Amino acid sequence: MTVTLNIKHKSLFSEILTLIKYRLSFSVVLSSVASYLLAFEIFSMSTLILLVIGGFLVVGSSNGFNQIIERDRDSLMSRTSNRPLPSGNISLYQAILICSIIGLLGLFILYIINFRTAFFGFISMIIYLVVYTPLKTITPLSVFFGAIPGAIPFMLGWVAVTNKFSIETGILFMIQFFWQFPHFWAIGWVSHDDYIRAGFRMLPSGKRDNATAFQIVFYTIWMILVSTLPFFSFTGKFSIGLTSLLLILFAGIFMLIQALRLMKYKDNQNAIRLMYTSIFYLSFIQIIFVIDKLLL
Repeated sequence: MTVTLNIKHKSLFSEILTLIKYRLSFSVVLSSVASYLLAFEIFSMSTLILLVIGGFLVVGSSNGFNQIIERDRDSLMSRTSNRPLPSGNISLYQAILICSIIGLLGLFILYIINFRTAFFGFISMIIYLVVYTPLKTITPLSVFFGAIPGAIPFMLGWVAVTNKFSIETGILFMIQFFWQFPHFWAIGWVSHDDYIRAGFRMLPSGKRDNATAFQIVFYTIWMILVSTLPFFSFTGKFSIGLTSLLLILFAGIFMLIQALRLMKYKDNQNAIRLMYTSIFYLSFIQIIFVIDKLLL
């Protein structure tokens, strides 16, 4: 009997992790950790731990509520039909209760750091769930609104340290904001048939065509330009040296080449490559920013 109960608890725990997309939630929180390391003057392990736990719970709650709202549409897509709600492994009541508890707990933990950290965490949840999620079935502009909560984590660590919104947090926000367009449109390109089946309008032109590919290239260029801004003198305390600038430009050109390949060939293979290249790019420049601050 004890073994059976343990298996059931383990199964439920596994489904909860899937509901909150724990891998995605953790990867998003890493952006907050990076910006904390960029901002701190006196290192506080307690603040960093609160930021990680609170951020993880807030992002996880948002992901869970997103699945609650889209549960019927998720059942229509092959890549999401096995999620906890469409599969029936978690009931709607359980999902709402779990997401509500971890969301409130996450915001409270961020509030312990300071009010503005919790405020921006709350704003990201509201925009993600009340604006972005409903708009996905109405207009491709949903990606624009979705990029806002997606960009907040990269500035959240700086806000946790300084308790204010400044030029530095604005630059961090812009970098991750522009990055999301080529990243999510690459995902949208690969999953286009699934999205159409579920009624989601994700690609800017609604098709895997030259217009969509051009916008991917266009926003990739903007992403590169914004990522170089810390080299110049108007970004406050957030600055990088020449070596870091060149490395970021190299990574950006590498991603731009992949975006141009997608525009040339318009196939899923190059879209997948762009998707993984974008993940590499964001992780790489965050590491470069932190190394530049701590070691250079």
